[in-house]
Amino acid sequence: MCGRYATTRARQELLDQFAIQADETGDDLEPDYNVAPTDPVPAVLIRHPGGDAEEEAVRQLRMLRWGLVPSWSKDLSGGARMINARVETVSEKPAYRRAFARRRCLLPADGYYEWYTLEADPAVDEKGRKKKPRKQPFYIHPKDGEVMAMAGLYELWKSPEGEWVWTCTLITTDAPDDLGRIHDRMPMVVTPDRWDAWLDPALTTPDEVRSLLVPAMAGTMDAYPVAPLVGNVRNNGPQLIEPAANGDSPGSASEALF
Repeated sequence: MCGRYATTRARQELLDQFAIQADETGDDLEPDYNVAPTDPVPAVLIRHPGGDAEEEAVRQLRMLRWGLVPSWSKDLSGGARMINARVETVSEKPAYRRAFARRRCLLPADGYYEWYTLEADPAVDEKGRKKKPRKQPFYIHPKDGEVMAMAGLYELWKSPEGEWVWTCTLITTDAPDDLGRIHDRMPMVVTPDRWDAWLDPALTTPDEVRSLLVPAMAGTMDAYPVAPLVGNVRNNGPQLIEPAANGDSPGSASEALF
């Protein structure tokens, strides 16, 4: 499960990288080193302006609420639990299958965080009670420094007051062996040569859409322990992705992972 990530690219870099035709982010696009569920996140998608099918669909950059809320939901509360959709079942689950067919997006990221469970040392405290294992956060990102275009889906939900809320989820897949020792799942990344097809709302056949999602390749990502600051959603800034200083790292326990 991916529950936190970083997206810090400058507006112009995203506009150029993804060949954006319409910037719909307004003043909301700011660097975020600690994206959490229900936060607004930048997303790339193709949509008819104003929802008018008579107008030519254009590639847009807009802010979406992380945590997909199906159009038939009674309220927004369930969105926080729907931040991830498993690639193995995304085309079948009622909450995702319509979006998988017609409302796909890319979620730009620099990297993401996962927590590795360390064995308690010692396993019991001085009173003989079992100690809760410590969890070490890791920052995982592409080795080449390029943006991660995470596969996502989006939905539009209409509130009782008539307001349209745009929400999204990211698709996860099995992590390759070199990352699976930290966590067995990771975001599904769409390669640049498949961006056009992934975003194309005219491509609706599930088998064709699934063919665009390829398993993650080993050796393409780097991972290192970071300070536990990322565990608090109020913390933000580039210090969250800096390698853990002495005292923050579990030492040989983390180094033995790689």
